[in-house]
Amino acid sequence: MDTKKISISDYSYDLPDERIAKFPVSPRDHSCLLVYNHGNIIDDHFYNLASHLDEGALMVFNNTRVIHARLHFRKAGHSQGGIWHEGALIEVFLLEPHLPADYEQMFASRGQCMWLCLIGNLKKWKEAPLRMTLDVGGHAVEMTATHHGESGSSQLVEFTWYFTAGSVDAEVPTFAELLDAAGMLPIPPYLNRETQPSDLTTYQTVYSKIKGSVAAPTAGLHFTPEVLQSLDDRHIDREELTLHVGAGTFKPVKSAEMGGHEMHTEHIFVRRQTLQKLLRHQCEAIAVGTTSVRTLESLYYMGLKVIRNPHVSIDQLHVSQWEPYDLPSSTQHPQRRQVCDAVGALLSWLEANRIDALHASTQIIIAPGYEFKIVRQLITNFHQPQSTLLLLVSAFTRGRWREIYDHALSCGYRFLSYGDSSLLNV
Repeated sequence: MDTKKISISDYSYDLPDERIAKFPVSPRDHSCLLVYNHGNIIDDHFYNLASHLDEGALMVFNNTRVIHARLHFRKAGHSQGGIWHEGALIEVFLLEPHLPADYEQMFASRGQCMWLCLIGNLKKWKEAPLRMTLDVGGHAVEMTATHHGESGSSQLVEFTWYFTAGSVDAEVPTFAELLDAAGMLPIPPYLNRETQPSDLTTYQTVYSKIKGSVAAPTAGLHFTPEVLQSLDDRHIDREELTLHVGAGTFKPVKSAEMGGHEMHTEHIFVRRQTLQKLLRHQCEAIAVGTTSVRTLESLYYMGLKVIRNPHVSIDQLHVSQWEPYDLPSSTQHPQRRQVCDAVGALLSWLEANRIDALHASTQIIIAPGYEFKIVRQLITNFHQPQSTLLLLVSAFTRGRWREIYDHALSCGYRFLSYGDSSLLNV
């Protein structure tokens, strides 16, 4: 199959608005679970997930945490003809850090930083900086946003902040503290509603740790401490990695064929320990969510780069969109030993360079024609029509996505981010 020739119109289905879950079920592990295994479908509930998994398997989670990425600034108002005119509302939506570019350093910044952003009502911004005053830890802080122009498809915005009351016996807050006070948690645009207080809890996974995403890895929203305990009771080995989900996850496919679609780049963080566990499990894993899939599958191609060039730089480990499809057939369809050789080479590279964790990026697109190297089972929600996520599901189920989705629609499953879940077998 020529993946670049795939017509996105073949991956459409009718999704009525009433089937889009506007809020999650409570408790979250009472969501429905569709189990698909080589043509057979079982209807269950998520709290029974462990009973459908092999004892001793490895399950990999994305531990990213959603940040308060929406910042609303109000331009200064003015009086005209005796009538007061309120200033325009400008929304600054954080996409990814620019300076410092490292997420951990960014959120620890004090006083100044720069982000790549989307800007709502950009035409009304003009040149003057935007300002807001807010309370952080009982102190008044003024935050300023200065627009520095375009950077690719994004806008470059510099933020500065300082205490407004002169000398204060405290450190200027970190950017993470500032965001918690000033920003709003973003929820998917297709929910067609404003963020509510309940979303602050329900739109985070119970195991989220590393701040950086502007959208939740939604397959993980169904997990509760009780479900995690049931995995432990079945001796399921749990491991975490980090992929910060960007706004690109909602990017629609506008080209008629997939060859014309540009996949968004995502930043990943994988510890040495994760690679070691993969090797102990013969480089096979259960992935929680499509973000975990893309990260795990990218590791194989990064390992191939190390095998070809043991002195490769970290920047050269980036996996480009079509790289998996342009490689020789022997590397597209490897034996299990070859997959473990690639993961082992990547681990050795980290050890040789005295790097505790891999910080890299991937633009991988997974669509029909792709052969999975590491992921053997996938936990995922039900995705939008004509989306790259639906293409990934089709690739994983060898084209059987439509019968799965037809079953889900006919049996009352709820769709998208706050919807129900599925367990798919390769």
